[in-house]
Amino acid sequence: MKLKIAALLIGASFGVAGMAQAAGEIVIKFSHVVSPDTPKGKAAEYFKKLAEERTHGKVKVQVYPNSQLYKDKEELEALQLGAVQMLAPSLAKFGPLGVKEFEVFDLPYVFDNYDEVNKVMHGAIGKQLLGKLESKGIKGLAYWDNGFKNFSANKPIRTPADLKGMKIRIQSSKVLEEEMRSVGALPQVMAFSEVYQALQTGVVDGTELEASNLYTSKAYEVQKQLTLTQHGFLGYAVIVNKKFWDGLPADIRSELDSAMTDASKYANDIAKKENDRALAAIKASGKTQVYTPTVAERNAFKKAMLPVHAKMSSRIGPDLLKAIYKETGFNPNN
Repeated sequence: MKLKIAALLIGASFGVAGMAQAAGEIVIKFSHVVSPDTPKGKAAEYFKKLAEERTHGKVKVQVYPNSQLYKDKEELEALQLGAVQMLAPSLAKFGPLGVKEFEVFDLPYVFDNYDEVNKVMHGAIGKQLLGKLESKGIKGLAYWDNGFKNFSANKPIRTPADLKGMKIRIQSSKVLEEEMRSVGALPQVMAFSEVYQALQTGVVDGTELEASNLYTSKAYEVQKQLTLTQHGFLGYAVIVNKKFWDGLPADIRSELDSAMTDASKYANDIAKKENDRALAAIKASGKTQVYTPTVAERNAFKKAMLPVHAKMSSRIGPDLLKAIYKETGFNPNN
């Protein structure tokens, strides 16, 4: 760990501002942990294209997918130290950073569809949450959609009881840990880059992933069953090192803002389509049986998981929780 921190500090000493002075251009290292063929991966490449075009080559965006530079637990520290300038981590990553309010997005069944998610993320609540990152040396630029999570395993999952005793991989989130315990599963925090091998070797029994990441990581190849519980949402926040961002020339920052606005629209337009396409590909592969729960079965999962809302209310903030309920019309008693 000490060696890793030292490496980050060396990188930061050369790149806090991300400037390649000799080449006369500004370099933005954009690191992420998923495949280039996911909604996030495609949006990152689209941002690169727009940023370089609109700044007429004054900015060079270097995109590093698939944890090429940093794994889940490392990337935020790398950003804060200036070893990279831009990330698009899942919203669950900010709880361990100390901004626990973001874990509201991890609550089971708090959103029923993309419209509800975007009403919160792109409204006053979402803006307020991004503002909380600035004390951590991070500037929040935008939210990007991905999709709704489903349970996969090597045995059928039809009821909450089917998850009892199963080791399920999750991101580092107290809410997700409690979610797994609510159905008797054993939460296993693990970097996304390690999921395929962990499933293949039996280190974990299953996952909760949305279709695009399940497909592009090939994790579906080592999971015989996929149940479309749609129990949680996975989205991202595009963030930059605040010192780097504030140090950019005003005209460059304006063009990058413009590029990010259009890249975010692109990301959110393709998210559902990409997840639908990935799900169709998983079905067509014949390697994974895809099951759609009945209304009664889905309600059983919802009933088992809803106590997580009350248990996590004090951690997330009861006022924030009520504000989201009001925005979406969610009724925890129904």
